[in-house]
Amino acid sequence: MFRSFRRVVLSCVLLAIGSAQANVVVVLNSRDASVQLLDQATFKDLATIAVGKEPHHLMATPDNKSLIVASSVGNELIFLDPKSGQVQRTIKNIPDPYQIGFSPDQKWFVSNSLRLDRVDLYKYDGANMTLAKRIALPKLPSHMAFNAASNMAFITQQGSDQVSAIDLATQTLKWTIPVGKLPAGIAMTPDDKHLLVGIMGSDYVEVIDWRAQKTVKRIKTGQGAHNFRSAGDGRYTYVSNRVSNSINIIDQTTLANVGQINVPGGPDCMEVSDDGKTMWVTLRWVKKVAVIDLTSRKVVKTIPVGRSPHGVFFFNSAQR
Repeated sequence: MFRSFRRVVLSCVLLAIGSAQANVVVVLNSRDASVQLLDQATFKDLATIAVGKEPHHLMATPDNKSLIVASSVGNELIFLDPKSGQVQRTIKNIPDPYQIGFSPDQKWFVSNSLRLDRVDLYKYDGANMTLAKRIALPKLPSHMAFNAASNMAFITQQGSDQVSAIDLATQTLKWTIPVGKLPAGIAMTPDDKHLLVGIMGSDYVEVIDWRAQKTVKRIKTGQGAHNFRSAGDGRYTYVSNRVSNSINIIDQTTLANVGQINVPGGPDCMEVSDDGKTMWVTLRWVKKVAVIDLTSRKVVKTIPVGRSPHGVFFFNSAQR
């Protein structure tokens, strides 16, 4: 009853926030089971919302009308207003939604269940999610990417050092190949030719020709290459290195490391402003979020947040 009352109070507060400003920064504090809202302009702490245990990742719905927070241990999806952070609704009984994603054609919603060693495929009609198939994978399915045709989903598996391809049309496992130690983030290059895989147990990004089902290159980065965020320009992407405390800039045309930003504190998830000038980064080990000026490649501000901050989002972001 107290939690319900708290949600009502917070909803009133967030309604006021939404009317006062256009956007907030949404940060997931995984260890605190909370969503924290920050003022994008002033960096001030606006509110904290209690959610299910271990919210790790988040993403906007295809129509950009909601922001989905995946509560993995809470087994639920919490829908927020992407501009104000106001809670819209909750879908319960979604087992272990560690990482989530929509296929580019918006017909599939995919949920990686890290602790359950499986991937759940849901058909999506623009509003509702209907479970179509559960596919077991060897160990710890982590991040995901899709091809442009939306008929393939690619899944990294941290516990078995593999990448698997799932055929969405038939809902079957198509292939699995070995990669480096502890593969985490995965991203498709804009030309739809290569998969980039962050090798968290080492210091490189593995480049996979997914049609040939083989590794074709390793791009040297910092230690603990973890997650990706595109710059929104169709060419460059960023990769966070959690161990070496840095972010590298990858040219997706030449498949080369072309720059580095030093970010102490275990940089994890990233969000880039729509003008390409600013990046917000969760610092996993120090309970902070860093704000980076991308022109100078310098951290200009750090903001205290909760324990083990993971996902980060704001509405006025660069195209993914």
